[in-house]
Amino acid sequence: MILPQYDGNCGWYEMLEPVQSMAPLTGTVSVETVVIGAGFVGTAAARRLAENQPDHSFLLLEALKVGQGASGRNSGFVIDQPHKRELELGDDELKRKIVRLNREAISYMEQQIDRYDIECQWSHAGKYQAAVSKRGEAYLSHYESLLKNAGEKYQRLQRSELEEVTGSAYYSSAIYTEGGVLMQPAALMRGMAMNMPENVRVAEDTPVLDIQRKPGGFLLKTPDAEVHCRSLILATNIFTPELGYMGDRILPIMTFASMTPPLTDAQLKRYGGSLDWGLTPADHAGTTVRMTQDRRLIIRNSHHYAHDYNTPAALLPDVKRRHREGFDARYPQLSDVELEYTWGGASSLSRNFETFFGQLDEGVYTSACDQCVGAARGTISGMMLADMVSGKDSEMLRDMQLVSGKPARLPPKPLLKVGVPMRLKMARVASRSEI
Repeated sequence: MILPQYDGNCGWYEMLEPVQSMAPLTGTVSVETVVIGAGFVGTAAARRLAENQPDHSFLLLEALKVGQGASGRNSGFVIDQPHKRELELGDDELKRKIVRLNREAISYMEQQIDRYDIECQWSHAGKYQAAVSKRGEAYLSHYESLLKNAGEKYQRLQRSELEEVTGSAYYSSAIYTEGGVLMQPAALMRGMAMNMPENVRVAEDTPVLDIQRKPGGFLLKTPDAEVHCRSLILATNIFTPELGYMGDRILPIMTFASMTPPLTDAQLKRYGGSLDWGLTPADHAGTTVRMTQDRRLIIRNSHHYAHDYNTPAALLPDVKRRHREGFDARYPQLSDVELEYTWGGASSLSRNFETFFGQLDEGVYTSACDQCVGAARGTISGMMLADMVSGKDSEMLRDMQLVSGKPARLPPKPLLKVGVPMRLKMARVASRSEI
């Protein structure tokens, strides 16, 4: 059984102040529902269960420390719109439902951030989607037409306007949309987990090693505990197959990011742009860039078929070299700025770009195949899974079911190990002008 591992490289987590750990689970425990995985899906599901059923007890288990997993390793975007493939597929009404669900997720997250004063650089900064070459411009024009059809507000910016924000003349144009949020994902995850309702117990360093079905529910075994429960929510991202589910549906793809130290005053002057913005590429295989509130530049590109689930250390030097090339192309005036951290983070994709939401088996629920938009999608999925488990019907739950689908079956793993890397390499070559 492959378990999540932490490699010590994630900049978001490493920059956090030390806090007291949430103790691993020991002994024998009985609860109503166990949520496995304390990322976006898991923290939202556990909180919503507690709100829906205040007289019951719930357990949130995390194999690592909260914030070390996939939800704490992304680029820190909470995107309100249908993104990439979701924007391109489906009818306009379906896209409007996705927007409503994503914005409900943002509102729900913000309520907790305000209530518990969670420091996570939460900012309604919006999002830039940018092009470099003619290839990117074609994608951007297509994106603009989709936004128009969906009735979404946006601004089209040209090179000089974008340079004022990003400090870089590298981009030819961009589209800005105001509804998205930026944040520090590891800080957000930790803040959410540390401020759970009283009827939720959170245990870190507690991987689930075995799940057995018993009369009336389940028996879960961890390294130092046994847990009895009536139902399960698997918020386990690409590790869901290790628990016996969706092994032929989830395609694990890892992307990589590098982060600088905070820029000095002199470096910031040479940089010349603003703080607190985020830019995603018009081309799917392009490069994401962020400037944080605390002066750190982040660059993300490169993709890997994560058949081994955890970040391969051997890949990081080559990834860091690519990030350096992309950084220098955008910021030649900052050649003295180091890339302090380089790390990978995995998403679960599907072959046909369909997400999964709902019941896997009697008493077992999950949300999977987030298609690289895990923050908003994961949060609303966790909320709605909790409502489903609690028997609470709503228009939002029905919308969640409508915008979800059935991920297509994948080819056998030996074929994937050959075919997926080849496909990723072809995409990288085709998109080289945008990377």
